[in-house]
Amino acid sequence: MKLKGKTALITGTNRGIGRAIVEKFAKEGANIIAHARKPYQEFETFLEDTRETNNIKITPVYFDLRDEENLKKELTRLVKSKIPVDILVNSAGKEHGGFFQMTPDNTIKEIFEINLFAQMQITRIMLKSLMKQKSSSIINISSVSGIDLPQGNCAYGVSKAAFIAFTKVLAAECGRFNVRINTIAPGLIDTNMFRKIEEKAKNGLIARSSLNRLGSPDEVANLAAFLASDEASFINGQIIRIDGGMV
Repeated sequence: MKLKGKTALITGTNRGIGRAIVEKFAKEGANIIAHARKPYQEFETFLEDTRETNNIKITPVYFDLRDEENLKKELTRLVKSKIPVDILVNSAGKEHGGFFQMTPDNTIKEIFEINLFAQMQITRIMLKSLMKQKSSSIINISSVSGIDLPQGNCAYGVSKAAFIAFTKVLAAECGRFNVRINTIAPGLIDTNMFRKIEEKAKNGLIARSSLNRLGSPDEVANLAAFLASDEASFINGQIIRIDGGMV
């Protein structure tokens, strides 16, 4: 069990990659603080089932990434509870596609607020707690769109590129405190977000993968568990693509 005895705060855990990371970390023995925007029965049932199955502690925390004051309030309360957080996974985010001239300024601001500024704020609040641990890890979930920057990504892709840059700067600053920061950049992953794409577009995107298939959220979660573990103790400041060999 790679993460036994550790505690992880994971954002965006109500679906997709974030939920898969909760399941994987739980199997690896981590206690979990699971973030969602608001409470609802299906999510709380999922947390309870995960807790019982893996015999771990799970603490839910709720806030909207766009609500700066409530985000601060909830995370400050968490820090004051003195739960020792060893791992932070910034998984929450919002997708958007659109050409620059057709994307309103307010939309771009909203995507940056969710995909970058809220993540930086969460990291700032939790960093002091992470520094107190003997060894800790921050994992940022970005996207290959933030590396390749294809057309139609003036908001989403650019926000993820900035998130990658943030990873590199923070890793350089925090390595001396034994806090490792890395980014996972997923390609095409089988999530609800991808299923909303038109069938013709889906097939074209899948054809770009050398493996000719979608990735699964579990495969991203496996990589996150490795990076969070002591097995990755000399990996810092890296951007790791998980995209099936996109061409």
